Amino acid sequence: MQAPKFAASRSFHQELKRRTNAYFQEAGKSTTGGKRLLFKACLLTGTFVAVYLHLVFWTPAPALALAECALLGLVGAAIGFNVMHDGAHGSFSKSKWVNQFASFTLNVMGGNSFMWNMKHNLIHHMYTNVEGVDDDLDAQPWLRLSPEQPRRKLHRFQHLYFWFFYALLFIAWIFYMDYQKYFKGKIGEMPLKKMTASDQSVFWGFKVLHLGLFVALPIYTVGFLGWLAGFLVFMALAGFTLSIVFQLAHTVEHTSFVIPHETTRKIEDEWAIHQIKTTANFATDNKVISWLVGGLNFQVEHHLFPTISHVHYPALNKIIRQMCEEFNIEYNEYPKMRYAVASHVAHLRELGRA
Repeated sequence: MQAPKFAASRSFHQELKRRTNAYFQEAGKSTTGGKRLLFKACLLTGTFVAVYLHLVFWTPAPALALAECALLGLVGAAIGFNVMHDGAHGSFSKSKWVNQFASFTLNVMGGNSFMWNMKHNLIHHMYTNVEGVDDDLDAQPWLRLSPEQPRRKLHRFQHLYFWFFYALLFIAWIFYMDYQKYFKGKIGEMPLKKMTASDQSVFWGFKVLHLGLFVALPIYTVGFLGWLAGFLVFMALAGFTLSIVFQLAHTVEHTSFVIPHETTRKIEDEWAIHQIKTTANFATDNKVISWLVGGLNFQVEHHLFPTISHVHYPALNKIIRQMCEEFNIEYNEYPKMRYAVASHVAHLRELGRA
């Protein structure tokens, strides 16, 4: 498939970069996360390891064990939002190896950083909500997420059952989707970049490590049924949390879904304006949500400046809002998370019926 092409960059993106660079120069700040993010990373990963060890080696009573498995899923998702995500974008630290170390938390959890980089950093961030290219929109046949996808009878009820498939996301990701991309050599219709020997070793080595840490060892220490119940709770909470946060950013009522020109493959807007039209923020005044989801409720800021750490998004929010007002560009934001969830449900309901 030929990759789509955006309109030539105009004054909006150039001026936005100039003002953003001026902010960091005047404030004397680095664009990376700094000590604040390092402290958060240590707190989250330390909590995850402590809960994991307690479950596996000092297994509590069943009710408490399941509660800890739920906590493990939520903390695992938070590590993905705060540590892995910034590391994969190179914004966690100025040090390349520290960023790589942060991104490798995904490998330990069972995913693969190479596949994530291709799917998320290179494809999703470049071609957000572009039908047939952005693999994040592909949940067929179970869910219809964009207007150009075929509608099936079961989609009429997708606004009621979506939560079940979101809960399955993480387990499907690590046990099916990574392998599907690996053996097909494609992410959607986009060809996969050639994997080096090192990439191959990381892929298979960490897949085996994950099976040892999260399947074989727990089965050995707590038994198969105990492991299965806890593992499903862990995966369901992690999967649903990851899914809902990312879906609120792009598949809501007010975001655009774009189809490139059939022959030229051109997209009307320049890249930066395309990102604003296809992305939405939520609950940016809620500091607890912002802390837990790693600033991914500031999704517009993240898509425009993915290599800047999320700790700076509140400041960038003011710059981008001002620019949008000056250039008469609609800025999508829901003041509360529940409003964004309601909009996502309404979006699913509409696509299930129309």
